[in-house]
Amino acid sequence: MSENNPMIEVVRLQELAELLREAGYRTNETEQNGVKQLLSASQGIGFALRPGNAASEPDALLDFTLSCALRIQGELPDTTVGTWNQTKRFSRLSRHGDFLVLEMDVIVAGGVGQAHLRASIELWDRLLQEFLLYLRNQHGAGSGSSETDQAAAREQQTDQA
Repeated sequence: MSENNPMIEVVRLQELAELLREAGYRTNETEQNGVKQLLSASQGIGFALRPGNAASEPDALLDFTLSCALRIQGELPDTTVGTWNQTKRFSRLSRHGDFLVLEMDVIVAGGVGQAHLRASIELWDRLLQEFLLYLRNQHGAGSGSSETDQAAAREQQTDQA
C-alpha cells in the first residue's frame, strides 16, 4: 500500500467515534461494567460499538463488535433467528429472553485500509435497514400486530442506548 493509505492494524475507541461522526452518526462514549463502548443510532434504532480483543498497545483493539438489541413485543415465528442467519451474511442474530440481538464483528488484525472501516460502517447501516424490514415482515406474519409494536420496540432500544 502507498504511504497515503497506510494499513490499520489496531484501532482505538476515539478513532472509531471519529469514523462514526464522519459517516454522519452522532456518538457518545459510555461505560458499562467497567468497559468503555460507543453508543449511536441509525434509522432511529440505537446500537453499540463494543471493543473486542485488546492489542499490545495501550487502549488499542484488534477488533470490535457492532450490536443492536431490540425488545420483542408480541410473538415472532420460531424460525426468525435461524432464517436470518441462513439467508444473511456478515451478521448474526440471536435471541436473549425478550430481546433479539443483531451483531457484526469488524476485524482490523492483520491490517486493513481506512476504506475497509468506512465500508464496514456502511454495511452495518444496510444490515440494520434490512433487519427492520425483516422484523416487520416476520412480526406481521407471526402475530398480525401493527407497526406500532415495532415503533415501540425502537423507542425502547433508543432509550436503552
